[in-house]
Amino acid sequence: MSRVPRLVVAAPSSGSGKTTVATGLMAAFAARGLAVSPHKVGPDYIDPGYHALATGRPGRNLDAYLCGAELIAPLFAHGARGCDLAVVEGVMGLFDGAAGEGELASTAHVAKLLRAPVVLVVDASSQSRSVAALVHGFASWDPEVRIGGVILNKVASARHEELLREALDQSGVPVLGVLRRAPQVDTPSRHLGLVPVAERRAGAVAAVDAMASQVRDGCDLDALFALARGAGPLSGDTWDAAEAVAVAVAGPKEHAPVVAVAGGPAFTFSYAEHAELLTAAGAEVVTFDPLRDEQLPDRTRGLVIGGGFPEVYAPELSANEPLRKAVAALAEGGAPVAAECAGLLYLSRELDGLPMCGVVDAEARMDERLTLGYRDAVAVSDSVLAQAGSRMRGHEFHRTVMDPGAGPAPAWGLRTPVRRVEGFVQQGVHASYLHTHWASAPGVARRFVERCVAS
Repeated sequence: MSRVPRLVVAAPSSGSGKTTVATGLMAAFAARGLAVSPHKVGPDYIDPGYHALATGRPGRNLDAYLCGAELIAPLFAHGARGCDLAVVEGVMGLFDGAAGEGELASTAHVAKLLRAPVVLVVDASSQSRSVAALVHGFASWDPEVRIGGVILNKVASARHEELLREALDQSGVPVLGVLRRAPQVDTPSRHLGLVPVAERRAGAVAAVDAMASQVRDGCDLDALFALARGAGPLSGDTWDAAEAVAVAVAGPKEHAPVVAVAGGPAFTFSYAEHAELLTAAGAEVVTFDPLRDEQLPDRTRGLVIGGGFPEVYAPELSANEPLRKAVAALAEGGAPVAAECAGLLYLSRELDGLPMCGVVDAEARMDERLTLGYRDAVAVSDSVLAQAGSRMRGHEFHRTVMDPGAGPAPAWGLRTPVRRVEGFVQQGVHASYLHTHWASAPGVARRFVERCVAS
């Protein structure tokens, strides 16, 4: 049972200031000496990097679509174990979830699963008394969602604040913070959202400090912590990677197969639980940077390449020919290789005309169209990750397209508005655009490590 105090930071819509408030709260409470557990609703990889910077702990995702509602509380309890406070940043608007699936995977859904009070961040820049009607609507829409307070963002002046407070006095929802209009915190964006922390460490530190300062100056931290302490206890087990993979790991650690995991600025998209599951399944996980390292880690028996922005670093990745050849040689030797999205692009013959690893017979290029959404997937081919016919849920998020050659079998069959197959399976390689969360199917990690041992 988890009794960690917790808050969910939500908003009526995207762009209201959730990331500023959530990250600022994490950093401000951490500066008070509290151990703060950071979480993000949905499949976002970038915000958790800023959360980790604010708290010194891994940013973790809570996605009821990818992992199933039944895993939200156990995964939360795993991440928050030993902490004084947990702050959960929501996604989109409070009640916006997976398209066509009702409340599934919405911030409201996760807040209910966590029995956590919600702090509603409202962009008040173009309203005064109407703010009360908006807050009343959100507070009354679903009686199971407890709106415990409001933080007003982009407030123009003392008089504007006075009008807003007068209106909200009758709403029954307390004002727990007021943030004045200010120059935008330096959090640059590009085609898939904020620029990840790993690409701008110094700037990201300054941005988190600025968020913390705004929140500390404008919010009642004592009242927010008191609200967090009012969260109900969570029953049930805490998620555990070793129990999930159910593998009795034998033998000394030095004999564990090394699984190399791509990191660095070009490959920043990963879920913390993936490395934990691989380790629990008996692997030694070693991170390497394809921009700088010219060889794979010693004794590499398997390779995991997650998501990120290889299109931004295509010249540097292409220029590192020794590593490209090492990756190709590993794959040609039949070693297990799992690549998602950016990893798929890196394994292709070319990315925007620049040579890549040449493992997958396809060429990749940037495209104006954004491919985005949750997917129900079925494994089309037996692979190092799954047996044919296995079902998983995933998420696509990219502005690139692949022009495949002939040969490799597809990885997934996807149920989208148009049913289609996607990805590549050949020898030990599983490469796909689909991002998956292995906590929902821990057998993936077990199967991958078993193949590493056998290769």
